[in-house]
Amino acid sequence: MKPGSFLARLALSLLPLQTCVQAFGGKPGDYIIAEKRAPLQDIVTWDEHSLFVHGKRVIFWGAEVHPFRLPVPSLWLDVFEKIRAMGYNGVSFYSAWALHEPKPGHFSADGVFDWEPFFDAAKKVGVYLVARPGPYINAEVTGGGFPGWLQRVSGNFRTPDADYQAATKNYIQSITPIIAKAQITNGGPVILFQPENEYSMAVNNVTFPDADYMNGLMKQYRDLGIVVPLINNVAWANGVNAPGTPAPVDIYGHDSYPLGMNCTNPSYWIDDSLPTDWRKTHLEQSPNTPYMLVEYQGGAYQPWGGDGFEKCAVFTNHEFERVFYKNNIAAGATIFNVYMTFGGTNWGNLGHAGGYTSYDYGAAITEERQVHREKYSEAKLIANFVHASPALATAVPGYNTTGVYADNTAITVTPLFGNKTSFYVTRQTKYNSLASTPYKLKLRTSAGNLTIPQLGGSLTLNGRDTKIHVADYDVGGFNLLYSTAEIFTWKKYGSRTVLVVHGGPKELHELAVSRTSGGTAVEGSGVKFSNRNGNTILQWESSSDRRTVRIGSELYIVILDRNSAYNYWTVSTLPEGSYSHDATTSSDLIVKAGYLLRTANISGGVINLVGDVNATTTIEVVGGAHDGVTGLTFNGEKLDAKSDRNGFLGATVGFSDPAIKVPDLSSLSWKYVDALPELKTSYDDSLWMDADHTETNNDYWPLTTPTVLWGAEYGFNAGSLIFRGHFVATGNESLIHLNVSGGSAFAFSAWVNETFIGSWHAATGEANIANLTLEVPRLTRGDNYVLTVLSDHMGHNGNWMVGYNEMKTPRGIIGYDFPGHTKRSTNSTRAPDGIKWKITGNLGGEDSRGGVRGPLNEGALWVERNGYHLPGAPTESWESSKGPASGLSKPGVGFYSTTLKLDIPEGWDIPLSFIFHGDDFNGIGKGWRAQLWVNGYQFGKFVNGVGPQRRFPIPEGVLNHRGDNYVAISIWAVDAKGAKPEGIELSAGMPVKTGYKGIESAPMSSWEKRQGAY
Repeated sequence: MKPGSFLARLALSLLPLQTCVQAFGGKPGDYIIAEKRAPLQDIVTWDEHSLFVHGKRVIFWGAEVHPFRLPVPSLWLDVFEKIRAMGYNGVSFYSAWALHEPKPGHFSADGVFDWEPFFDAAKKVGVYLVARPGPYINAEVTGGGFPGWLQRVSGNFRTPDADYQAATKNYIQSITPIIAKAQITNGGPVILFQPENEYSMAVNNVTFPDADYMNGLMKQYRDLGIVVPLINNVAWANGVNAPGTPAPVDIYGHDSYPLGMNCTNPSYWIDDSLPTDWRKTHLEQSPNTPYMLVEYQGGAYQPWGGDGFEKCAVFTNHEFERVFYKNNIAAGATIFNVYMTFGGTNWGNLGHAGGYTSYDYGAAITEERQVHREKYSEAKLIANFVHASPALATAVPGYNTTGVYADNTAITVTPLFGNKTSFYVTRQTKYNSLASTPYKLKLRTSAGNLTIPQLGGSLTLNGRDTKIHVADYDVGGFNLLYSTAEIFTWKKYGSRTVLVVHGGPKELHELAVSRTSGGTAVEGSGVKFSNRNGNTILQWESSSDRRTVRIGSELYIVILDRNSAYNYWTVSTLPEGSYSHDATTSSDLIVKAGYLLRTANISGGVINLVGDVNATTTIEVVGGAHDGVTGLTFNGEKLDAKSDRNGFLGATVGFSDPAIKVPDLSSLSWKYVDALPELKTSYDDSLWMDADHTETNNDYWPLTTPTVLWGAEYGFNAGSLIFRGHFVATGNESLIHLNVSGGSAFAFSAWVNETFIGSWHAATGEANIANLTLEVPRLTRGDNYVLTVLSDHMGHNGNWMVGYNEMKTPRGIIGYDFPGHTKRSTNSTRAPDGIKWKITGNLGGEDSRGGVRGPLNEGALWVERNGYHLPGAPTESWESSKGPASGLSKPGVGFYSTTLKLDIPEGWDIPLSFIFHGDDFNGIGKGWRAQLWVNGYQFGKFVNGVGPQRRFPIPEGVLNHRGDNYVAISIWAVDAKGAKPEGIELSAGMPVKTGYKGIESAPMSSWEKRQGAY
């Protein structure tokens, strides 16, 4: 291997850091010691165990959310509340350069791209933020966040190359002050900042890792006011930019997607995918910083033609969380972020070439913002345990062991030892086993070494599960000597302490409390009691019936099975804007509440809860209502609440399905217009841009045509592209070969004048470049003709590997051969051939006319260029139609529009989706594609025969749930005989009665005649 080769870098990435520094030409003293840097602030600090915020230890348990994937700012607070309700205290976010600087030198952050409402919502809920502005973010967005115009920039991206550095300067100088203002040092929620994303490997002899590049980037951000700690996230634990390297961040971290992205068989977990050596690796790479996992698998992205996100939700389900998230706890992770926790939507052509409109990701919170997946509830159990266990922050992980702490070698136990408390993370040795495995547990405790259960029987791990058993665990001054049941949470209220534990179905569990006077069953039955050496021991088998035990007069232990525990919540009663470092155990209530509990406060002896229900629900405050509380409200409604003998305050919230009737789309009055007037011989394209560039700065892709026929060369970066080649016929034309690049699952269609000559339609999601030879009709020598090519633009590629520059892959015509028209020698493919090309995409290109809906929302279709997808479009003179399902009798694009009136009652969160009924790509008329606009927002791109997406959710705020909505759908018939969709319908999802208020419409500018539109 030569030192600069890809294989050399890959090998070196696995070596110790000192070795890597020397291998790249450095000396051991050539690096900066990050921990020796002078601190720029004293609010967010760290040691080898965890972060500190305002001097208090904080375990950061975070959720990845991208506000640009939900273009309704008034719903960002809803998502934050659902994340906080899980027990998460943080959110990580990306900023997409492509949305903020669609034209070089023109930065904007307004409307749905304004960051202030996002920061305000985070602060209101009390979640910390991790800012990740790029410039490169990947994130499965077009270009990986890079704007399309970057294709016109020469040199290597993500390097010190001068052209790239100059291109990024305005974005960095513009986005940084926005984030800097929101830092915790200025009273905002941002506590960490990531200056690069997955800077992990390079190819083509590019210097990597490049200390000049990373140090220069970090200096730019520091000089512009970023004072919170800088972090990184390499794609695997390779040590790049760790402290002790030539370009160290403050806190080193990495990503992990251990199960990968193939959701085809969601029950199949490949052997040996559970990381088991992370603690050792961390101590080698960054022993003086907390262990940080910046992106950890919370689902999977899906390609065109993939399996769909519902399968991915099953693939990374509640079992995945139990096994993999708890394994991260075993490794000592105290900064942990789940990618994604809410995915959202690739609306408005936001997505990269490899993915479709939905970005649900199989996440814990669905694309429709619902929390009905079991993985949401399981994640809530884990996060609440973490935050109820401050000893975890400094507990030191031990080795993975078999035969040491468990008597069955089919069980692996990883201990974590604190000053007092011990944690025993217990899993199947074969991590993907489906077996029920019995074991006894050997614990180190303050009462000596104990074998558990002491009262007989065995513990069991049933299939894909992991338990965190505890020993000498403090519960409000009581010492929990051990518990095999897992802890959900505990809180102390004056003299009373409430502990909630849970176990899986039909599991035997045992718990002991040190030096107490014994226990009393105060609710339910089936708990066995014993007292050994002054310690009270409880043993039981899990049941759906709740049991409550009182130890002495002050400790109440609520015993649940896991499914019941899913309905329990902790909710803060602190003032709005309080953070976890402000909390005390007594400031949180423990509440049984069903679907979702958002907020709480106590006023005048009344607990006021705000939440959502999807069924008649028993509300019960089991912690925090026993002393001085006399009443209970839910969403402002006074409940008939009663306290039982244990001081648990309960009431019932009624529910009945609302009378929701959504319109039948086929019964609406639709208007129709031909969306390709360019095919008419009378069409005038004189206002179109000339595609006449004979050279390009795109040094990644060789130019093989006489002029450049790529969208980004002329400022057209999203949606679709249309090319018109004017030529005078020789009379010898019979064939034309077209080589077109559009991205995964794209299509193109071609005509000579009004004569259709053929299409290329991706039959699979992998197809992204077309090579097609088409027959040309007999042409008359000396007559003028136009070759029209309509091509879909599925988004730009990302740029993950430094030095590869694949973001520069063009979209458009990358090659053609017209042998009967022009004779060329083999060395003159770029010689002029008399064809004068015109090009269009969205009106204005990088001077987008798309307005409040952003720079990527529109494409090349005539209806888009003229804004007829916007509310108020003048459609009166158009042809009346029965709607999109009536189809097209020939190739082309039809555009259908209608007004949809909705009357959804207030106080209900009801997801509405448009569903496209298509079928397999196996016959005439099956090749068709569609776009969906709702009130001007492009919220769906459907590809029949490829999919997998058929259902396109539209959030309230884009849809007006109580009024008129303008809906437009384009149908592109790719086949020679046209297309006839099987139908399109509007469907309502699960109704939720919600306490969330204040949903406002996304910016909704209406149609205006566009000057210069063509």
